[in-house]
Amino acid sequence: MDIFDYAMQLEKEGENYYRELAKTTQNRGLKTIFSWLAEEEVKHYRIFESMKAEGKPTLAETTILQDAKTIFEQMKNKHDPFHFENIQIEAYKKAQVIEQKSIDFYQEKAKVVKDRYQQKLLLQIAEEEKKHYFLLENIIQFVLKPELWLENAEFYQLEEY
Repeated sequence: MDIFDYAMQLEKEGENYYRELAKTTQNRGLKTIFSWLAEEEVKHYRIFESMKAEGKPTLAETTILQDAKTIFEQMKNKHDPFHFENIQIEAYKKAQVIEQKSIDFYQEKAKVVKDRYQQKLLLQIAEEEKKHYFLLENIIQFVLKPELWLENAEFYQLEEY
């Protein structure tokens, strides 16, 4: 299997997992964030599809952290009670494993591809996957202690990442 086929497989795996998370969460804000993450993976899939066809796609910078910050602010302002089960934390940690697998793969392959444009794009996508991982870490912290997390000043670091 070549680099791009494997990358597309990773992205499809991530997309499917995020769509499943979106279906299973009861929290509307998290449902929205997981749907956005799924769409991010679709975007990456299309980039790799184009690269495989020897295209030179461009990657617009993601705004997912800023968008997620808005969702968390809305959730804070609604003062809705939050109820999560421990099984959700494990599901979100599994999503982090998927993201880390992608990060590692893209960084490693950026070292071996000869085309500088492809190297740059692989590293850009790895950086986006790092943002997804960071977002998931914040979601895990939110699920563990929602009221405390929303009041914590670190919540505002989402846009600084």
